[in-house]
Amino acid sequence: MKNKLRWLLLAFTSATLITTQAATAPISPLQQQSQAAYLSAEVFSRYHYKSVPLDDATSSKIFDNYLKALDGEKVFFIQADINQFANARTKLDDAILNEDLSIPFAIHNLYQQRLTERINYARSLLKQGFDFKTNESYQYAREKAAWPKSEEELNDLWRKRVKNDWLRLKLAGKDTKNITDTLNKRYDNSLKSIAKVKSDDVFQSFMNAYAMTIDPHTNYFGIRASEDFDISMRLSLVGIGAVLQDKDEYTTIRELVAGGPAALSGKLNVGDRIVGVGQGEKNPPTEVLGWRLDDTVALIRGAEDSVVLLDVLPAEAGPDGKHKLIALVRKKISLDNQAAKKSIIEVKEGDTTRHIGVISLPGFYQDFTARQKGDKNYKSATRDVARLLEELKKDKVDSVLVDLRNNGGGSLDEAVELTGLFIDKGPVLQQRDSKGNIKVETDVNDGLAWNGSLGVLINRASASASEIFAAAIQDYGRGIVIGEPSFGKGTVQSVVNLDQLARNEQPRYGELKMTIAQFFRINGGTTQLRGVTPDISLPSMTNAEDYGESSYDNALPWTQIQAADYKPTGNLTDIVPLLTATHNARISKDKDFQFLQQDIAELVSLRKKNLISLNEAERRKERATQEAKLKSREKATESVKTGKTSDKKAIATKSATPQDDGLLSNERNLSADIALEKARKDAKDVLLTEAAHILSDEVGLLKADAKLSASVLPKVEVR
Repeated sequence: MKNKLRWLLLAFTSATLITTQAATAPISPLQQQSQAAYLSAEVFSRYHYKSVPLDDATSSKIFDNYLKALDGEKVFFIQADINQFANARTKLDDAILNEDLSIPFAIHNLYQQRLTERINYARSLLKQGFDFKTNESYQYAREKAAWPKSEEELNDLWRKRVKNDWLRLKLAGKDTKNITDTLNKRYDNSLKSIAKVKSDDVFQSFMNAYAMTIDPHTNYFGIRASEDFDISMRLSLVGIGAVLQDKDEYTTIRELVAGGPAALSGKLNVGDRIVGVGQGEKNPPTEVLGWRLDDTVALIRGAEDSVVLLDVLPAEAGPDGKHKLIALVRKKISLDNQAAKKSIIEVKEGDTTRHIGVISLPGFYQDFTARQKGDKNYKSATRDVARLLEELKKDKVDSVLVDLRNNGGGSLDEAVELTGLFIDKGPVLQQRDSKGNIKVETDVNDGLAWNGSLGVLINRASASASEIFAAAIQDYGRGIVIGEPSFGKGTVQSVVNLDQLARNEQPRYGELKMTIAQFFRINGGTTQLRGVTPDISLPSMTNAEDYGESSYDNALPWTQIQAADYKPTGNLTDIVPLLTATHNARISKDKDFQFLQQDIAELVSLRKKNLISLNEAERRKERATQEAKLKSREKATESVKTGKTSDKKAIATKSATPQDDGLLSNERNLSADIALEKARKDAKDVLLTEAAHILSDEVGLLKADAKLSASVLPKVEVR
């Protein structure tokens, strides 16, 4: 078998000998990566919820996943490359079991060569210019397209791609020199990024191709990815408190975190460039110019209370400007921008003003380590929400809306405990492991933190723990679920540290996040595939065919078990139709909502068309139409009399949805890019506003009808 692997490797290697300018050196697997792959296979086969043998059939799926990860849009490989890979299709299982990853790395090396060739070809087109009077179109989404049959076909595809890049800049008012300079720099940055790819990157890509053949939510984390995952769960890290980005080969400060060492020092500013990083005040800084951002970040992070020395080129200085040496003491940084937040929306109905408290929760985070150590102040989504509820009660809000849009989940324990803030003690979800054993997860705390009117706002990106919470609130009849059907992830994952299994003293192998159970609603159903269906639906810009659990061909099926023993606290049967009717009547007259529905219809049409014109006159006409539409909306918005808090955040149509400037984010002036990001965040949230109106309607109905109120609201006192 190993002889066959070597033969395939020789076939791939011979192909990679034909190189173009700026080709990078081949990347080879490390011994510990082959060992980690084998150990992962052992863990998957023994402990995964879904038993999948690592055989030729699985190898074929790994092969397809790997190609999709490398070239999902089919713009680098041609059919001849795919044919060349054919013998590898059923050999990737052997590569893992024999601890010989030569083939997947050879495939990646050929991919990297093809990518380099494409970028160089794109650059060559800039010298020729383009004819924008011809009538031709560019297909921009190619995942479902066939592989290009020849290099000539691929060249034509890239000609159209570069032509579109050029036209976008031209329509934005750039002249020929500016356009060629911008695109040359863009392609040069792409080549530099290719050269920075490491063995770890290739291995993680391949291992995820393997892991995700078992089920969509099983993943491999390399050492650095494991650290980032841990940070996302505990919402803290030890560092200097600066948001960094890669800009023109410089590590550039994009934001200073309030209260962090960088901000408190008063010596660093947005736009400053870090060109060197040293450990301690006496050690000379290591130059990091041109480094990958994650490598620089790894040097800046370190042990709490240790000193990091930064060599900084100030924002206003030129490349040869005077540097500053700044010593900072690393501290624990709380990532508060990713934590739960509150706001209050005022809704006016005639002479009545109601206050809707909104709690936005980006994730179900928890600092597991701090909790296990007995730290009374450990970071937790539930603790933060409980604190915010106390503040909202002091603000005398009439209702509470929990906004879980784009919340991809997190800690299952947090989902259970958060639900417990809104129900009296009782079951929240059920888990079934691979042996069929069922365990009921229960809130054991008496009383509620909030017993008033409640709503939950979800969208297609609300997944996992978000769906557990929304489903429980719905099953208990505790609150109204508003939005669009959720993601449909009804599986439970656990993280396995491979180094602990292997008893390695230093990190070598990384971690596995793998499915160990399936969860079920307390009513016996599951959110798997179908997600949570809202009580009141709002429009969606998401394409369900391409996003969500149902878009995966290897997702677990929907199924059902026996319901848990629980008693609903409310009955929404009578009130939901009333709220839906009022909602429909309101949005039929709401200009903002009509604008949103128009945008969604336009987006759906563009998705179906999947073509963009490369004719300048036609594109200018489209641009003019878009500009006229935005101006019309601005005028319509200005004509509406405001007075509600919700309306004071008027639609900043022009700044929130500006015309295309043809630039990538890191190509814009930093201040302009930050301003654009701020404008998008500040734009009126039409769906949030409507959800607040729905809850305001509910409060009005409950106050007017004591019998209805008794059937909807829980009778348990707040704790």
